[in-house]
Amino acid sequence: MKSILQGRFRAAWGFGIAAVLLFAVAPAALGDFRLNLLSKYLCFALVAVGIGLAWGRGGMLTLGQGVFFGLGGYAMAMHLKLADAGPGSLPDFMQLYGQLDTLPWWWKPFASPLFALAATILLPMLVALLLGLLIFRRRVRGAYFAILSQALCAAFAILLIGQQGTTGGTNGLTDIQGFFGYDLNDPINRRMVYFIIAGSLLAVLGLTWQLMRSRYGELLVAVRDGEERVRFLGYDPANVKLVAYVAAAGMAGLAGALFVPAVGIISPAMIGVVPSIEFVIGVAVGGRASLVGPALGAIAVAWAKTALSERVPSAWTYFEGLLFILPIVFLPGGLASLAGMIRRRRAATPAGPPPHTPVEKTPVEVTT
Repeated sequence: MKSILQGRFRAAWGFGIAAVLLFAVAPAALGDFRLNLLSKYLCFALVAVGIGLAWGRGGMLTLGQGVFFGLGGYAMAMHLKLADAGPGSLPDFMQLYGQLDTLPWWWKPFASPLFALAATILLPMLVALLLGLLIFRRRVRGAYFAILSQALCAAFAILLIGQQGTTGGTNGLTDIQGFFGYDLNDPINRRMVYFIIAGSLLAVLGLTWQLMRSRYGELLVAVRDGEERVRFLGYDPANVKLVAYVAAAGMAGLAGALFVPAVGIISPAMIGVVPSIEFVIGVAVGGRASLVGPALGAIAVAWAKTALSERVPSAWTYFEGLLFILPIVFLPGGLASLAGMIRRRRAATPAGPPPHTPVEKTPVEVTT
């Protein structure tokens, strides 16, 4: 009981520090440009939390989170483009390409803000549910699962590129001006978007923390470490993994939806194979088995990508690969395990010999 209370106290203390940093320190210390960049990084952190749940706790190397990130992003962008165009008008890119005279039927539901908001999370979760039922029921796992998820991501990006008249093709949905009636060109409204993203990240971290500490969280770790043993105990590992996979998809969809007002664009280049791998790199750097590690790792890798691309634009990809290789080789638990490793090494270091104290010699009486 005491350890449980201590764990809750540490978690509350950590969330409090994170809230102060996100809501007070960052807005005061950063300018509008850097704060907008941080908004984008926090969206990547949302995706990373889901990957940490599915990969770190469930052992599922999800290399295709770009699919769910893109579904959420395009669902939000479609509504915002319709809102910018006005009632009865086509979005600007449809008028530019001249391929359509009327709005496609599958665009029309996204004119409703309630439908669009629900679709940003429920649509990725529905797709993940259908994919998970097909994959986990057939006991696809390990490298095969990773390759399959990456292939689905590539197929989704190719599909979007091929539908130029309805999805914007390679350009995607760009030049988004408003966010539910608020002008995104106003710096105050952009700060509002930042606060929404920061609050969503804290909420997702809180829900994930509860999920990890629940009985389901223990069962998910058991499936990762010994799937056949869990099956012998009467549980279906496919259902256990499916819940984590669907939850991670919902987090990625939410991240994609918030990414659109933060950046003002969504395109296939942002949701393809390369971005999906970058999500995984951030999780590996931060520490996939922890709660906060994936989020911090995603922010650090995104920041390093921006900084390196500004200074060495022709070689930053090599540095990014190095960021992934070094933790895997020298720090498999990521940066989150660094503090624990230092504590263990200090505990294992033997104490030095006791200080030498001179011993008083007593004279020896010699008799003859």
